[in-house]
Amino acid sequence: MASAIHPPPCSSSSMLLPPLHGRCSSGRLLSMSPLHRRVEYRTTLRRKTAVCRSSRGDPKTGSGSAERLYLGMDFGTSGARFAVIDEHGVIRAEGKRECPVYMSDESMDWVRSWKVTLLSLLEDIPLYLRPLIASISVDGTSATTMLIDGNSGEMLGRPLLYNESCADALPEVKSIAPENHTVCSGSSTLCKLVSWWNVNDSNKQSVLLLHQADWLLWLLHGKLGISDYNNALKVGYDPEIESYPAWLLSQPYSRALPSVTAPGTPIGPLKEDILLQYGFSKDCVVCTGTTDSIAAFLAGRATKPGKAVTSLGSTLAIKLLSTSRIEDARYGVYSHRLDDKWLVGGASNIGGAVLRQIFTDEQLEKLSEQIDPMVASPLDYYPLQTTGERFPVADPNMEPKLHPRPKSDVEYLHGILESIARIEAKAYNLLKDLGATPVEEVFTAGGGAKNEKWIKIRERVLGVPVSRALQTEAAYGAALLALQGWGKDTVASV
Repeated sequence: MASAIHPPPCSSSSMLLPPLHGRCSSGRLLSMSPLHRRVEYRTTLRRKTAVCRSSRGDPKTGSGSAERLYLGMDFGTSGARFAVIDEHGVIRAEGKRECPVYMSDESMDWVRSWKVTLLSLLEDIPLYLRPLIASISVDGTSATTMLIDGNSGEMLGRPLLYNESCADALPEVKSIAPENHTVCSGSSTLCKLVSWWNVNDSNKQSVLLLHQADWLLWLLHGKLGISDYNNALKVGYDPEIESYPAWLLSQPYSRALPSVTAPGTPIGPLKEDILLQYGFSKDCVVCTGTTDSIAAFLAGRATKPGKAVTSLGSTLAIKLLSTSRIEDARYGVYSHRLDDKWLVGGASNIGGAVLRQIFTDEQLEKLSEQIDPMVASPLDYYPLQTTGERFPVADPNMEPKLHPRPKSDVEYLHGILESIARIEAKAYNLLKDLGATPVEEVFTAGGGAKNEKWIKIRERVLGVPVSRALQTEAAYGAALLALQGWGKDTVASV
């Protein structure tokens, strides 16, 4: 193992921690895509054995009472992961769960499924590590919206998932928001809130909006109404002025908006019942979370402007560290704040979900081996799973293009991989044209990061170095956020 470089004290306020060494590496499988994976019907979870990687100390007693560990959990829609790291960034334990399928009124009961999965992940953490965990953070899917009763915590309808569009609310949102603002998209959190507000006849005095990560964290700390400025971006929060803008606060539904603070801000201790049931320390702190793509970026350790992370999972998400903030809803481009810099990018609907519809994992591996990545494919596709694209063009009517299909499966796969690379290149060029720092190097996360031939294709098409991130799991990024939050003087308030 490489010698560990000690990071700054855990009270650091920086989201861009310096690189850590001695880390373990693991990759997200394409089969764990958030929404599109077919999940078998069952009412019990299959136990996933946590892989414990201890760097020192007795595996039966832990590594001494002075050691502190940090827990991050990454939630998609149909699956979740956890990672426990030490102060050097070394993974001490990790595991994953598939969300169980519970049906309610012939639709998926996501609330029950996510709660069961959260508690199951806590149960999967090795017993001897739990008392050493000093802080916890969670990431969730961006723009997955949950409307609840602020008094009772009860859900006021089903969650609205990240990829759902509420186009009925788009004209109203466009009438109040600045032109080309991030919220001017049917899938934005604000459109979901406005759509719910306009059609729901219940008492709205106590309604409260939470994002998936906010709600999961609430189950741990018990304080309603707290979010982070990464999750709150698509509801209209302005991280540059650290406030909701006046055009949003003047609306009747603004009362439903949560209070917002920086990701990784301590909220409070774990609830008593969680402490007692799972054996965590009484001084374990729950911190505000972030979105899944931000957590994946943090895990990738891209710390300088011009460095980028492309997440190749069920969809393709791009995050480029820039000195300039870029917002343009015409292209699905928006910026997240990262300390004094900006994380510019967007999320396309192309990606691994399409590949999984056509090929098995075994086929993908064997066919990829036969591809010459130095030869450009003449095939030109736009591999969407269904109608609609978000980025680099926001077009809800864009149709998938996966034909003509050649007789050779190798050529067909080559054409799809090359087409995705071209769209990725178009996205980075668009960000530069809009004023972002030009991309200089790309790190790859997600299941696609395992495909070496695809990496070489992308390197040729993008014209910059492309490599697999040392860490590819968003859960690892969430754990880094928990490490950052430990010892902070600032505490989130409702």
